Amino acid sequence: MFSRSWSTPAAEGSVGTESFVADHRLWGQDRLAAAERIEAALDGVDFVRLAFGDPHGLVRSKTLTARTFRGVLRNGMNFSPGPFLKDTACTTAVDYRGEHGIGVDEIAGLGNFVVVPDPLTFQQLPGEGPRTAWVIGDEYLRDGTPHPLSSRGVLHRVLADYAERGLSPVLGLEVEWYLSRRLDDDPGNQGNGFGRQGPAPRVAAMNAGYQFNLDCAYDTVAHLTDPLGLALLELGLPLRSMEHEMGPGQVETTFDPMSALDTADAMLLFRAFTKQWCARRGHHASFMSQPLIEGADPSGWHLNQSLVESATGRNVFSAEGLSAGLSPNSKAYADGLQSWLRDLFLLSVPTVNGYQRLGTQHALSPTRVGLSLEDRTAMLRVVGSGAGARIENRIGEPSANPYLNIAAQLFAGLQGLQGLERATAAGAPAAESATGEETVPQSLREALEAFRAGRAAQLLGAPLAACLAKLKESEVRRYEAWALHTAPAPGQVTEWEQREYFANF
Repeated sequence: MFSRSWSTPAAEGSVGTESFVADHRLWGQDRLAAAERIEAALDGVDFVRLAFGDPHGLVRSKTLTARTFRGVLRNGMNFSPGPFLKDTACTTAVDYRGEHGIGVDEIAGLGNFVVVPDPLTFQQLPGEGPRTAWVIGDEYLRDGTPHPLSSRGVLHRVLADYAERGLSPVLGLEVEWYLSRRLDDDPGNQGNGFGRQGPAPRVAAMNAGYQFNLDCAYDTVAHLTDPLGLALLELGLPLRSMEHEMGPGQVETTFDPMSALDTADAMLLFRAFTKQWCARRGHHASFMSQPLIEGADPSGWHLNQSLVESATGRNVFSAEGLSAGLSPNSKAYADGLQSWLRDLFLLSVPTVNGYQRLGTQHALSPTRVGLSLEDRTAMLRVVGSGAGARIENRIGEPSANPYLNIAAQLFAGLQGLQGLERATAAGAPAAESATGEETVPQSLREALEAFRAGRAAQLLGAPLAACLAKLKESEVRRYEAWALHTAPAPGQVTEWEQREYFANF
């Protein structure tokens, strides 16, 4: 008996390009140093999941052997652009065979793009079995330029604008989600196909719900959420709290403040890891805003935002002196959020189901555009004072793409700050704040039309704005065709929504 030694080429066909990172000068010293540490420790790893977030915020990945990853780390990995072109039910919404209309030549014929691991995101996943690591990648065209359809790339660009002004956004996550118990292991493939999602997982509620923050209600989920929390801490995520929300099995998870890119990366990992953790234990975690579970109360994603001076660490949202309230900078930032609301709303509430939360039947729904000290029906809420002053934006749904949702907030806020700068330079009074009388879009169709008619391309670039419009048009048309034949009651969570979102999100 003998063991054959199979020869392998130095650069495998799936690897992006030899010396891709070095040739295009993609990394600074911090990432170069992190890459060296990773290479020195790869003998302790069996597999590496190289992941990126698609336009919907769903995680796409390839699982690589540690040997393969040694080359991929500095050369990148080839990926098909398919995830950029599919709507939430895998319908091809962008035509790659003809005139796709989004201005990215590489899409034609499904030519590969290159995902380059970000060494600063590399971490080993906890758990038994093969030693598996996770790393988030940045997407590039084959010529080394950032991919125009990359949502993480959008956030990179916005943060570069803040860095030029000596400012660093600081964000805090408050995420609501549903934990339920699987009733069977049916994979849900009956009738499934392109543009048709099979049956959603059959689940049972964890409790009756509707006893807000009741300790006994939390105890019904603690056998999963407590060890999940320990695993999140082991991942290095700055978990702050777990609590039982209003709905049956509805959990809120909060994290300590982080930098903007760390916040988006954490949200991507938190959702993916939580779903996998619960599934392996016979349960189902869903970040769908309002699942079709009896008595379900909608889930939201509250994003706390402040800005600090990079050189001093001073919170520019805090008012001067001993007075309470917010500074002129924070008011201008909030005005930017309100001014750009309709243009970018699609990036914060991107699904048909997300608008179930924004109906008038929900008393605490953030439907009113305005800034308030404590009113939870307003889109923006002022929280804290002094060094802890921040703005809480309550409109997001928990399944939103974290990079696009966060980039939209920061971009809009920056436009408000720039407006204040122009007014100050001209000696003019600051613009009046929004009245708060406007309401947020009430459907995905309404948000999509505002997105198309507005200024979204200033943030996203023309290719990604066009791509998202096509993806969301495909999604909303499929829903409208279904609703035309079934006539669901207003405010009713439909079987279409449950099939479309409950499993994947």
